[in-house]
Amino acid sequence: MIRIRHTDENPHEASEINVTPFIDVMLVLLVIFMVTAPLTTVNVPVDLPSSTEKPTPRPDAPVFLTVKADHGLALGEEDISTDALPGALERATKSNKDERIFLRADRTVDYGTLMGVMDKLRTAGYLKVALVNLQGQEEGSEAGTTPMPAGGAPSAAPAASAPASGAAP
Repeated sequence: MIRIRHTDENPHEASEINVTPFIDVMLVLLVIFMVTAPLTTVNVPVDLPSSTEKPTPRPDAPVFLTVKADHGLALGEEDISTDALPGALERATKSNKDERIFLRADRTVDYGTLMGVMDKLRTAGYLKVALVNLQGQEEGSEAGTTPMPAGGAPSAAPAASAPASGAAP
């Protein structure tokens, strides 16, 4: 049998770099960044105080702390001062620091005031705080203008305490 040798049978070393896989990877990364970049931005206009989630089960004797429109505080139905808050919470919770405090705030209360009250709660040792909102309201409707649907009731969502507290709620 006669064998014919072709010049292509000898292996050749590739002296150039194949950049096609590199370009493919770069294009995929470009597409990923183009898709995710708009999702990482935050739209600033906020009107948060309503929710359509089912409310969490309500305890038998919840402790409600209310921040009123004039920035005054009320524990249950009783008006209290900011300085009297720790003592009043001790009496209301029977010194149980693990009891969840339900924090309600008027829609007109600014964020700084609400965070100040949450700081007072954390300083007093109450790390389990639930923010209360109106359940089942339409987006953008005011509390007094739209009747709540059947079963619509105030609901509470647990709020995460600040990382500086050292304990999770």
